Order: sequence, then structure tokens, then C-alpha cells
Amino acid sequence: MTEITSAPAASAERLSRQDLARIVARDITPGSFVNLGIGQPTTVADYLTPEQRVTLHTENGMLGMGPQAHGDQIDQDLINAGKVPVTELPGASYFHHADSFAMMRGGHLDVCVLGAFQVSATGDLANWSTGAPDAIPAVGGAMDLAIGAKETWVMMSLFTKDGTPKLAPELSYPVTGLGCVTRIYTDCGIFHITEHHGTRGPHLVEAHGLSREEIQNRLEVDLL
Repeated sequence: MTEITSAPAASAERLSRQDLARIVARDITPGSFVNLGIGQPTTVADYLTPEQRVTLHTENGMLGMGPQAHGDQIDQDLINAGKVPVTELPGASYFHHADSFAMMRGGHLDVCVLGAFQVSATGDLANWSTGAPDAIPAVGGAMDLAIGAKETWVMMSLFTKDGTPKLAPELSYPVTGLGCVTRIYTDCGIFHITEHHGTRGPHLVEAHGLSREEIQNRLEVDLL
């Protein structure tokens, strides 16, 4: 259980995407086996250090993925699940898609980091469809990862372009997984989904660009 501490002081600026990736990488426990979801989460690979000994898994069948490939490093046959060219680290291995999903479903991943359209106050996740009539469903392995990993972390902006909070009392988008999210990394703050006095909800552990009071006033959920 996460210890509930005093309100965090806010930093002056909201986090950039690069800052967010750096913080997520910082928080991954050394020796972990980790899957980075398509989109923003893949940038976390660029900030992991050799000393952390983190092994990256990609659902299209690879263990030991390195950072994104650039220039002469690019091999179009060596890509992650988002079709982004990547590098391989010493000891990297390759396997069938079915074996990859067995790893995901079998509880062998310590952490998966996913993007999200919405997360509920109790850790429900929506990240594969907005439900719009013209939306193209793209669930991929998100459901398998969200439920199969020991911890599910989310990277997202805290608010939509029109100011609607993505951290909501309940999901209004199609569900990916129920009660699976344990941490939420956003441009305005970092939240741990935890229990306090029998109540499960978001605890703000870092604030960026907005104070705790400003974040609370803009959310429709109570911060623990």
C-alpha cells in the first residue's frame, strides 16, 4: 500500500513528453521485465540506464529491446509493436507471437506502461476505443497486458484539449481492464491508485504546473 503523505509542492512547469518518459524510466525497479505500449510509452526505452538491467518485452515477439533506432541503426525488420525501428541489446531473443502473448497473460511481466483515453478513480482503464461511430477499434494486446502484468502504469495528458479530465469518476469509453491501473503519469501530476482508510482512489505524489488545490478543483474525483 502506498503511504499517504503531505500534499506535494508543485513545480513551475507542466511536464513535457520527454520529462514524463524520463520519470517513468526512473521509477521502474531494477531487474524488471517491462512492456511499453504503442505511442508515448515507447519513448521510455530511451531513458532506461544499463544499471537498471530492465528487460523490455514487445508483443510482436522480442525480449531485450533497446532504444529507438536512428540513422544507420535502422533495420526495417527490427521493429516494436508500433512498427517503430528499435535496437537490440546483448542477449536479445525472438519468439512466436503466441509465445509472446503467453508471457503477457501468464503474469511474467512486472510492469506494462500504456497510453489511455481515460482512467477511473479506482483504476479502470479505457485505451482502445472512444466509441465514436468513425473510430477504428485498435485493442491489440492492451487487454492482455493490462490484466496480465503485475502492475499497469498509464501515461497520458491529464485533460483533453477542451479541458475535460481524463481521470474520471467512471469510464465513459469502452473498457480495456477493470481495477488494473496502479499509477498514472500525466503532464500535470503523478498519481498512485491506492487505498486509504478503506477507500480506493488517486493519491497525488507529484504536481507539475498546477498546485494540488488547482488539480483537485479541476477534477471530478476526490484525491486521497
